[in-house]
Order: sequence, then C-alpha cells, then structure tokens
Amino acid sequence: MTHHQPGDAAELSAIVSTAAAAGETLSITGGGSKRRLGRHAPTASTLDLSRITGIVDYEPAELVLTARAATPLAEIEGLLASQRQMLAFEPPDWRALLGHTGAPTLGGVLACNQSGPRRLKAGAARDHFLGFSAVNGRGEIWKAGGRVVKNVTGYDMCKLQTGAFGTLSALTEVTVKVMPRPETARTLLLPVTDATAALALMSTALNTPHEVSAAAYLPTAVLARSRVSGALPAGNGLVALRLEGPAPSVAHRTDALEAAFGTSARLIDVDSSTLWAEIGAVRPLLDSAEIVWRLNPTPSKAVQLLHILAAQPCDASFFMDWGGGQIWIGLEAAQAGPDAKASAIRAALAQTGGHATLFAAPDELRAQTEVFEPLPPAHAALSQRIKRNFDPLGILNPRRIYKEF
Repeated sequence: MTHHQPGDAAELSAIVSTAAAAGETLSITGGGSKRRLGRHAPTASTLDLSRITGIVDYEPAELVLTARAATPLAEIEGLLASQRQMLAFEPPDWRALLGHTGAPTLGGVLACNQSGPRRLKAGAARDHFLGFSAVNGRGEIWKAGGRVVKNVTGYDMCKLQTGAFGTLSALTEVTVKVMPRPETARTLLLPVTDATAALALMSTALNTPHEVSAAAYLPTAVLARSRVSGALPAGNGLVALRLEGPAPSVAHRTDALEAAFGTSARLIDVDSSTLWAEIGAVRPLLDSAEIVWRLNPTPSKAVQLLHILAAQPCDASFFMDWGGGQIWIGLEAAQAGPDAKASAIRAALAQTGGHATLFAAPDELRAQTEVFEPLPPAHAALSQRIKRNFDPLGILNPRRIYKEF
C-alpha cells in the first residue's frame, strides 16, 4: 500500500489529481484515532494529512479560531484553555472505544461530527463549523464559509462536509466558533429506580429554566466501572445533571433543582469533569464489550426501545446520554451473532423512530454489516449524486459509510 504524506494543500491537490487519473483509491487519515470508525473498506493507498498542521489564526475576543485540519485536538484545547475558552460541543475521546492510540485532530472531529455530552445544550460540532478549505476528488482546491457566525457565501457546505467522513473532500484548513469556558461546573446525582423514572426526570429537568448542560442515566452496573465510583451514591442507578456558569448562578439553580427533585449528591471540579469525560468516551463505562452500538431514538421513545431490546436473548450493558437522545449499548461478540445484532436493533428502531450506528466491532463485522442506518431509496440516490459531484471517480474513502459508494 502506498503511503502519501503531503505537507500542504498544493501537494495534496497534486496527489489526489494523480490518484484520480490512475483510479487509485485513498483512505484519508490525520491522527489515526478514528480509522476504525465506519465500514471496514480497504483502499489502494493511504492519504496521511498529519503534516498539514498548525494554528493559523486565533482571535479570543472574536471567539474564532482557524487551524490546519490535522492540528492535534490537544493543542487546540490547550490554547483555548489558556484564554479560558473551549470547544462548546465537547468532542469526546473515542480512542479506547475504537482501539487506536493516535492523536485526535480538529479536522477529524469535524469530519465525523464528533459531539459530546454538551450537545443537547450547545449543539453538535457542525453547528460551530464556520468555514474551511479542502481538496475534492478531482484534486481541486476549494473553500466555503468564512470567519463570522453569519455569512452570505452561498450554500452551507460546512454542514455537508461535517459527518461525511472524508468521502467528499479532504479538509486542509478549518475555522470554528469557540466559547468562554464556564466559571463553575457542578454535577447533581439523583437516584432513580429504573430507566423509565430516569427518562421522566431528565425530560422534566431539561424543560426547566435552569439551563442543564448535560443529562445522563447511568445504571448500577455502569456506575461500578467509573473512576469516580467512590464518590457516587449506591442504588439502582443515577441521573447525572450538569450545571455550568457563574458560581452564584450555579448555586441558585442547584437549589431550585433539588427543591423540585430532592436532595442530591454532588460532584465538583475534577470528579465532575472525569464523569462527563467517561460518558463521552463510552469505553470506560462499557468496560470490555467487544461490540458497541450507538442508538439515537426519539428521546420520548427511549424507554420503549429499551423494553423491546430487553426481550432479545442477550445480556447487554447500556447507559443513556443527551437526556435519552443517545443510548450506548455494549455486547459480547458471542451474544451479538453474525450481524452484530443489527437486524434486531434496527427492527426495534423501526417501531420507535431514530437510527443506530455500529460504533465498535471487529473489521470483519464492519465489512459485512451496515454500520450506518440504511437510507430510504430517495435519500440514497441523493447521497450518491452528492458523492459523484465532489468525487466523481469515488476515490476518497470509498464505501466508508455505505457499501454502494
């Protein structure tokens, strides 16, 4: 396998142009942390963007940062922390989940629309993506968006590229909106008897005016695996609610939520940050599960979905994030069967609404199973037309999302 490693957009353009002329398929990688995310579809060559790195411009007063796409996420977050700012969409660390140790990059986070527990309040990665430069499957350098939150540069190409997993273009430079880091963060831990009670509590809490920035339900078996388990109260499970902002505001909102739901245990500072990092990273809470699914149901139907799945003959571990809008399920390979439980999970979702992604699984399962939710025929045809417009020969991360393209 040929390993291409361009140093800038011009070199990248030349490599892609040559590959297109030769029909050479390219697997795009930056830090390599998400190489096992998506379908397993080997290519002729690797396109390593790790040299296209560095901060281009950062204006703390304007809350805007521009960096080359392969800039390590740790470098971005360190710079923002020095100015008490952050990426509000809280990109999670999926390295342990996906079995890779490479450094996550800003471009990779955006290409995969990687969003953490704060998504329900701050939005997804795509909502903070302002502009970019990229190279398409013809080898053409192009750009879209700008450096302001609102611009009139045409179609919103940022949202099209975000979540495309590098199948449309290889990002070379990106501009994102950043946000001030909260002065104080506190996590309230409320005991619940089961998932039904948890969903009702989270729904009510999120509909109060108290600006809950994250809400998750952690069953007892999951709680036992947390590094902060010693600080967690015993019981059948807990709902975790995070409050952020100025200290007086957090204190007032804590009192208001406890008046509504009862006295809670509390996590502050490092313990609070550790718990939400674990929730975002998934793997610490699902322990050694070989198969991991991410389910995104209609939040009000999350418990119905779990009840349908509970009727299946397997012992799965799970927890909820995003107030019930995201459920992580871990299975052992022997329980999952030849399709990793895809048919059962998608049949259940057909009754409740939503979609499912096979997140972590051995290569052979990811090669033969639909990793992402199958598209209706009209949507599939539209997606194929978009792919052909950006990458007419299908050389950029082919079949990374769907078998057909």
